[in-house]
Amino acid sequence: MAAINEPKLISGNANLPLAKSIARRMSMHRGMSISLVDARVERFNDQEIFVEVFDNVRGEDMYVIQPTSNPANDNLMELLIMVDALRRSSAARITAVIPYFGYARQDRRTKARTPISAKLVANLIQTAGVDRVLTLDLHAAQIQGFFDIPVDNLYASPIFALDIEHHFKGQLDDVMIISPDVGGVARAREIAKRINAPLAIVDKRREKAGEVAEMTVIGNVTGKKCIIVDDICDTAGTLCKAAETLIEAGATEVHSYITHGVLSGPAVERVTKSVMKSLVITDSIAPTEAVVNCPNIRIVPTAPMFAQAVLNIWGGMSVSSLFETETLVPIYEGLYPRS
Repeated sequence: MAAINEPKLISGNANLPLAKSIARRMSMHRGMSISLVDARVERFNDQEIFVEVFDNVRGEDMYVIQPTSNPANDNLMELLIMVDALRRSSAARITAVIPYFGYARQDRRTKARTPISAKLVANLIQTAGVDRVLTLDLHAAQIQGFFDIPVDNLYASPIFALDIEHHFKGQLDDVMIISPDVGGVARAREIAKRINAPLAIVDKRREKAGEVAEMTVIGNVTGKKCIIVDDICDTAGTLCKAAETLIEAGATEVHSYITHGVLSGPAVERVTKSVMKSLVITDSIAPTEAVVNCPNIRIVPTAPMFAQAVLNIWGGMSVSSLFETETLVPIYEGLYPRS
């Protein structure tokens, strides 16, 4: 049964431009103005976070838009405190819209006496009073099982497939999808199937965390336009080295499609100097000025997909329909027109 009240959006400081874009897209779909709930999310002098919601949210269906990106701890605490403020203000249902789920890389114990931080964060979010989570390309799918509430995990692969078909029109026979490691094969295969392209793997061996000792290409990439597909690009060291390895193996061009552009430390400088012709990321994380100004980084919007997902959740409709290209084509028609 569809809800009576309109969905209401509130945003923290992590990615305000994305939250406003989602509100604009929802306004277009609904044919009425949907704006962010009036609130202030500020810090005291000692950096404690304070939230005050000015609009009445009693009995409302609330959607808190807040990626837990850098600074991860601050943005996570903003999310938790906003949820607590809404719960204490008698909101009927609270959905945490987390475009980038921080701590997702700590999803298991890799050695003795280490935490499973992703599970701890799931506990914190649930205890704060969240009823449902909406996110994008979780680093590990099993994190959905860390919650005892519904988790909708959207995928960037349908959007990336549309983008590849648009920007490589007439060249798709030369395109090959690359997984940067064995663990990412399922993600890369999904895009390869969507655009009917072959798949290869770059096998990497690490001597210690953050350093890649050796890379080997599994598959023949000679004469191919290679597209590396992954979910997170942090310092871009592995990505840039993979691109060099592919060129050495005979690839004519290397491009990358990465969902979450963390791009910390020397990442932007590395990408700028890399043999990669382009790096395509989403706006799940608010891009820095350096990222926006980088000539070979391009950002594709996620607001159309998130806006439709919020409306589907609010209206009691399927969210998994957004996994299909046919569903996304109409809402991305302005970006990727079909001939």
